[in-house]
Amino acid sequence: MHVNIGISEEHREGIAEGLSRLLADTYTLYLTTHNFHWNVTGSMFNSLHSMFEEQYTELWNAVDPIAERIRSLGQIAPGSYAQYSELTTLPDAPKVPPKAMEMVRILADGHESTARTARSLYKLVNEAGDEPTADLLTQRLIVHEQTAWMLRSLLDE
Repeated sequence: MHVNIGISEEHREGIAEGLSRLLADTYTLYLTTHNFHWNVTGSMFNSLHSMFEEQYTELWNAVDPIAERIRSLGQIAPGSYAQYSELTTLPDAPKVPPKAMEMVRILADGHESTARTARSLYKLVNEAGDEPTADLLTQRLIVHEQTAWMLRSLLDE
């Protein structure tokens, strides 16, 4: 079906490709955060277990708006592990859960990488006059940059 929302097909395709990378990063970060929530141990168990739960819940709630924006642009949203593994900038979670502070470092790096993925789309989005995607990116950047800061603060001992 033809899509005529005032954004060229070329721009819609390029933006959707970038949003697909953001979706893959977000889903991968969600899965890693949930994994760490289940497997964290040590003296900071209670606080990290709760914090990771808040973070994976926020990430879970973020995947739908990203995927739906891709669909609004007339493109197919990726939705398989295989696709996400090709699109993401993040490594998979370690098979053996690391120590608690290494989990925090991995998640801080993941949020920073996801923020870079979101930020990389602004030039194309602005060129296309795609304000809804710009707004979505801004919302995601606020979350990822703040979460990375909070996680980094735990590492500053």
